[in-house]
Amino acid sequence: MAAGHIDHNKVTAAGLLVTLGIIFGDIGTSPLYVMNAIIGSRTITEQLVLGGLSCIFWTLTLQTTFKYIILTLRADNKGEGGIFSLYALVRRMHVKWLFVPAMLGGATLLADGIITPPISVASAIEGLEVINPNIEIIPIVISIIFFLFFIQQFGTKFVGRFFGPVMFIWFFMLFILGFNQLIQFPLVLKALNPVYAFDLLANYPEGFWLLGAVFLCTTGAEALYSDLGHCGRQNIRVSWIFVKVALLVNYFGQAAWLMQHAGTTLGDLKPFYVLMPRWFLPFGIGIATSAAVVASQALISGTFTLINEGMRMDFLPKGRIEYPTDIRGQLYIPMVNWLMCFGCIGIVLYFQESSKMEAAYGLAIVLTMLMTTTLLVYYLYLKKYSRILIWAVVLLFSTIEISFLIANLDKFKHGGYVTVFIALAIVIVMYVWREARKINTSLIEFVKLPDYYDIISDVSKDESIPKYSTHLVYLTSASHDDEVENKVVYSILQKQPKRADIYWFVHLDVCDEPYRMEYKVRELVNDKIIHIRFKLGFRVAPRINLMFRQVVEELVKNKEVDLTSRYSSLNKQHLIGDFKFVVMEKFLSYENTLDVYTKVILNMYFFMKKLTISEEKAFGLDTSNVTIEKVPLIVSPPNNYKFTRIE
Repeated sequence: MAAGHIDHNKVTAAGLLVTLGIIFGDIGTSPLYVMNAIIGSRTITEQLVLGGLSCIFWTLTLQTTFKYIILTLRADNKGEGGIFSLYALVRRMHVKWLFVPAMLGGATLLADGIITPPISVASAIEGLEVINPNIEIIPIVISIIFFLFFIQQFGTKFVGRFFGPVMFIWFFMLFILGFNQLIQFPLVLKALNPVYAFDLLANYPEGFWLLGAVFLCTTGAEALYSDLGHCGRQNIRVSWIFVKVALLVNYFGQAAWLMQHAGTTLGDLKPFYVLMPRWFLPFGIGIATSAAVVASQALISGTFTLINEGMRMDFLPKGRIEYPTDIRGQLYIPMVNWLMCFGCIGIVLYFQESSKMEAAYGLAIVLTMLMTTTLLVYYLYLKKYSRILIWAVVLLFSTIEISFLIANLDKFKHGGYVTVFIALAIVIVMYVWREARKINTSLIEFVKLPDYYDIISDVSKDESIPKYSTHLVYLTSASHDDEVENKVVYSILQKQPKRADIYWFVHLDVCDEPYRMEYKVRELVNDKIIHIRFKLGFRVAPRINLMFRQVVEELVKNKEVDLTSRYSSLNKQHLIGDFKFVVMEKFLSYENTLDVYTKVILNMYFFMKKLTISEEKAFGLDTSNVTIEKVPLIVSPPNNYKFTRIE
């Protein structure tokens, strides 16, 4: 992302500034549209304004502060946060269905990423209509969104330095604008009393359904947890004090202005921009646009991180990942970037204006929050928190979030179906990928390597077999060092006997710790068969080519292995021997009699594999020294043909 990895246990000025730039962009830009969504075309009344304001205050207090800032941030996985990190913590409980909330939460969070940049940027740019009502907003919004996605391929190291200062100026402006109105009408402070919230929900016509608009004030809370690893728990908690004060003062300021205009309607006015003196509007719109860009950037980076975790945890197909800068955790996924870009542009063209996006926004993210609550309860149980606290969490947040969900269901027909259908498509992809991998894994047959030590050694010495490579490297999924897939042995001995001087077996373990980087080497047969096991965290990219080379160099340095070419002409020159990787790639065999469910799952799986990168690229292997061997996947072989022999 836009910053390096910060010490979780240390609060620093630099850490707080970076936190402002990365963590609070989404939730910090909500004053642009929340009050507008609550009031809409309704007549401004004291019940509506104070009730809506009270709902905002208690939502930010209970949902954002208590659930996320105080409670959920405790569920850090070696300093990392987010729904997949939380799932990695609780899946050791071996509760079979816990992958369901992880999948649903991840999918809805990704779907939310399609609508957040458009609504943030559009809400900011629409301030120009106050200056010039005839200005064309859509081309400006699309240009900003396209530029934002275009620069992702170059990394955000440079612009990232400005994120913190931009957001500091933004929150300071929120505070000043709100405070200026609040001192003119301090009676709005009555909204701190939750009675006004209850009155709105119970007595105002369609009051309960206004929760769908109120919910927009806390949509960024989930992204806040996802970015835990880039700023640290303490930096987030301390900076939230400043952020929450600035947000609340601005909301109260907007409410103060509205109270002074009771009995009227908003029309085309935006409650946020009416707080600004006319001379300040160009500056205010510029700052708001900058803040919206920062919020969008943080969400895009968070999406890349989430998808990378999904790939590493086998929830999603493998995709090409690039690392545009040397900043830890910053990555770029080209296909995802451009899909999001055109998705966001499509949202702008479809909805045209932010008020219509508001009507659709929030339905997906409330489902994410419910899934996070489900996993959080299991985390609290795993950590042996008191049952009273666990049940209190269940009752409080399930009540709040189910209420928000019911209220947001009204948004489905107003455009909420867009993000729901996107989330559903992602869930289907995740489910198919996971089920197919399970089928695939269940069919793998492992054999004991010691049973083949002698014959592999004999093949290595058999000069009647053309030498395939000096060093032959196989990737294996066997979890034990002395085991290997049967198809690997078949490849070496039967498919095409492969003579090599040294055979390497490389296994990759994906660990629940996010940034674990360890390896273990075992020489199974002296100077003949070597096994390397990598243990990588789910946020570490599997660049096997580089990692393998580094380990081999370490072994040479320690004089544990001799890499000198075994060809006599090259050996005299002390040249390094050649390496060749063999990757086994499966295809669905025609020799299958499958039931409908399995056939659909596997056909979709192999179709998705065709659309994604190849196995060797997924593992970061140099294609110039990789051989791909096709292996048929036979799930359910047909019965033998009953032939009758005739003379």
